[in-house]
Amino acid sequence: MSKLPANILIFSLLFAATSMAAPPVRQYDAPGAPPFTVLETGENPPLDAYDNFVIGPEYVTAPESKVLEDVPQGTVQQFIIDSKETKIFNPGIAREVFGTVDPQNPKTLIVDTHEIDYKRQITVYIPAQHKAGTRAPFMVCHDGPKGKPNMTLPRILDNLIAQKRIPPIILIQIANGGGDAQGHQRGREYDNMSGLFAEYIETEVLPRVEKNYQVKLTRNPDGRAVMGSSSGGSASLIMAWFRTDLYRRVLTTSGTFVNQAWPFDPEYPDGAWGFHKTIIPESPRKPIRLFLSVGDYDLLNPNVMRDGMHDWVEANHQMAKVLKAKGYEYQYLFCRNSGHGIRNARAQFMPHAIEWVWDGYRFRAGKSK
Repeated sequence: MSKLPANILIFSLLFAATSMAAPPVRQYDAPGAPPFTVLETGENPPLDAYDNFVIGPEYVTAPESKVLEDVPQGTVQQFIIDSKETKIFNPGIAREVFGTVDPQNPKTLIVDTHEIDYKRQITVYIPAQHKAGTRAPFMVCHDGPKGKPNMTLPRILDNLIAQKRIPPIILIQIANGGGDAQGHQRGREYDNMSGLFAEYIETEVLPRVEKNYQVKLTRNPDGRAVMGSSSGGSASLIMAWFRTDLYRRVLTTSGTFVNQAWPFDPEYPDGAWGFHKTIIPESPRKPIRLFLSVGDYDLLNPNVMRDGMHDWVEANHQMAKVLKAKGYEYQYLFCRNSGHGIRNARAQFMPHAIEWVWDGYRFRAGKSK
């Protein structure tokens, strides 16, 4: 194996050290932050609120995340999609090393990629209350498992459905295509500002779900939700924004509303950072209902780009501000004592977030188109 040149080795070591540095803790009342209501330990916001809230630093695990007695349990099944059998994202892409900042354009990277074939696992939860032959509302979840199912979300849905707090939704967890960020398939799917990934799901994933499990999925965008964390969160809004005819309910945790799109698109030069900078402020309000959440020590400049558009806390703060100004149905949680992905906080608020996202939807068996 050849040795790295000394300058590249030194840069790599410095980059690794920088990447591992703990992000700073941000205060909810810092200058420039949106106004917040601070909640008590274990408390979640009101279901009818469109506003900003602080939770933590201690969290209480939601009882809905456990198997509860006498609650009907849905079924969970999995299948694989081979990229060679698809029309979109065939082949995939990957990189060997992280890119370098383009000296002609500091908003993007120069990345060497190569083509790959890949397999994507799909995990499907069907509630016990689903009535065969009816068109079911459903929720897409990004970064689905690549191995055995994680039963956290199915158990939450079992309980929320049994308590009639949400409709009997089908959950479709979609694994990413591999890697992360610029030059990898996951970044290609999640970070780019277009409706292509929504089209991929519409044409490659949903028909296979319907065929494999003999279910019918609603065509009504109000009966379709999408959720994700990090780039999966920004991908969720990207899908709803560019294909509002398909999705109108969005749930995000540590949403990557930063500049991580690649390759560079001059129509959207700031990537998902553009949502709060120009796109939402300068566009008519869309019928999108959006749940946001971020940790107080969430990511800040996690890679070599120093473009002023890689602060996850600031990005989510600005999202809350522009959503409020435009009159969107939104709810925003600032989670103290929590980092990227806010796992400790999610254990408390996820059932509430799912219920909030679906609030207002009225499902009638056989009536949903």
